[in-house]
This record gives sequence, C-alpha cells and structure tokens, in this order.
Amino acid sequence: MLWESFGATVLGLVLSWAALRSLSARLPSARAVYSTGALGALFGAFLTHSALGPGHGVATLIGAVSVGAVTLSLLIRPRGRRLTRSAAAQ
Repeated sequence: MLWESFGATVLGLVLSWAALRSLSARLPSARAVYSTGALGALFGAFLTHSALGPGHGVATLIGAVSVGAVTLSLLIRPRGRRLTRSAAAQ
C-alpha cells in the first residue's frame, strides 16, 4: 500500500503538471492545482484499493489517475465568458 500511495501521488502531480501546461489560463493557481491533483489521486488510490483489495496494483493506479483527473476537471473555469447575474437575481 505504501508504494501504491507513492505512485498515486507521483501520477497525480504529473497529471497536474500536464493540466497546468495545457490549460494554464483556465485553472487557478499552480499551488491549488498540484495539491488537488495529488490529493485526488491519493483518494482514488484509497477508494480503488478498498474496493478491489490488495494485489491489484495496476488497477489501483488506474483508479487513482481516473479520480485525480475528475477532481482536476472540477477546477477548470469557463472559457472567455465572465459570469453575470441572471435577470431573476437583479
């Protein structure tokens, strides 16, 4: 489990780096992106390891990358449009 946690953290950081490299204008600060990617991947590894049990290292890392990518996708802001108040809220 220790190596799976380390691998999940490294994969989460690599995923965060790739997201920052390709979508830097649409993401918040790099610090928030790196921490979200690493923690999302750790949670994904924990969730997958809990569901499958020991002995499924590759599947655990795949689950870690999947949950990390979903967590990072929640940080992406809309492109070019500023959020405005709706007519009902005014």
